Amino acid sequence: MGTSRNVERRTILKAAGASAAALGLAATTGCGGESGSGDGNVTLRYAWWGGEPRTIAIKKTIALFEKKYPKIKIKPEFTDYEAFWEKFQTQASGGNPPDVFQNAVGFLRKYDKRGVLMDLKTQADSGNLSLENFRNGVLTAGQADGKQLGVPVGANTMALVIDLKAFKKAGVTAEFGWTWDDYFDTLQTIQDKLKIAGDTGYFSIMYLYDLYLRQHGKAFFTDSDLGFTEDDLTQWWADGYKRVKSGLVADPKKIEQVKPKSGLSAGLAASEFTWDNFSIRYEGEGESDYGLAPIPTTDGKDTGQYLGSLMLSAFAGTKHPKEAAQFIDFMVHDPEVGKIMGYDRGILATTEQYDAFKPTDANNKGVAAYETEVADAGVLGKITPHPSGADVIEAAFLRLGGEVAQGKSKPADAAKALFGEAKAAFAG
Repeated sequence: MGTSRNVERRTILKAAGASAAALGLAATTGCGGESGSGDGNVTLRYAWWGGEPRTIAIKKTIALFEKKYPKIKIKPEFTDYEAFWEKFQTQASGGNPPDVFQNAVGFLRKYDKRGVLMDLKTQADSGNLSLENFRNGVLTAGQADGKQLGVPVGANTMALVIDLKAFKKAGVTAEFGWTWDDYFDTLQTIQDKLKIAGDTGYFSIMYLYDLYLRQHGKAFFTDSDLGFTEDDLTQWWADGYKRVKSGLVADPKKIEQVKPKSGLSAGLAASEFTWDNFSIRYEGEGESDYGLAPIPTTDGKDTGQYLGSLMLSAFAGTKHPKEAAQFIDFMVHDPEVGKIMGYDRGILATTEQYDAFKPTDANNKGVAAYETEVADAGVLGKITPHPSGADVIEAAFLRLGGEVAQGKSKPADAAKALFGEAKAAFAG
């Protein structure tokens, strides 16, 4: 499930129509519990996105699965995020996507609408897949419209990553229950004392704005539309732009200049909102020490947080639904798989894998401690299922928020443009 800084969640693809004939085939082929493979070997295509460390780890887990199920062979397909979804869209339109593939919440309704995704409850009912032992309610991240369209492999939630040395030097702290006013006052103190910006650019992060809206009884998405008004977004972006002009938020041109390094690890600011499991990147990039701080609140308690997730989905038209379900079950429940994958895709989603992997480094320990603290605080809610077109809207939010930050678009004009692009994405 990431922020707008997360390349795993970023996309530039536009929604495109799929072949009606292909989708009709996908919706009616191979949805039962029998694979039709007889006694012969079965080959499943398994696709994911991610870097080399993830690919190395996943190939190790595939070897474990094939050892346990010698008649099921796995054909791996992997690439980076944008290339993955570009290829997947073509495959789905042609009725030939992978049997099992990595997925995210922004794509569930999009591809369910096109008849691509298997409702995995059917396989759970057949005993080929367990939907038990998922931690902190994360299983709901893969649900939409009464269907289990994905099974989580990991969980993450939004956090504020802070430069610990900068916060200490400025004499400021971050604690659960602080408000947005407290947060911006803290950033002002940092700016005054250390002469650096407080934040790298919070207001173009769709998932952070979602938390802010949830704190006010709304959400970024409803089941079929946006859950806020143009005026709401205009105010959010206008406030953000004022903080750029005042220097409280880092100069977006400088942020661009240091990419792919983060503005936080480059020392341009003292904090940055992102998904908690992505915080590991900062130690490798920067020269300071970094830690996780809580999301600011409106009322001193409700952060609006929920658990996001990367997940595994299966093609509704696979010729081998039973084997696909068995593969997913193994990948999300087997303890040895948990030890191999660690927190690469978030905190392990099932109790079997979570208990099997014991992080030894400070970064992973910190991520686990943060999620435990958030869960114990009782602030976790359920993620709002994203309507079809959500992936396109997230990309638009990032782009338009960036234009506001750079002074290229007025907040009201950018908000109007976002709503126009959203209307087209929902209709696509």
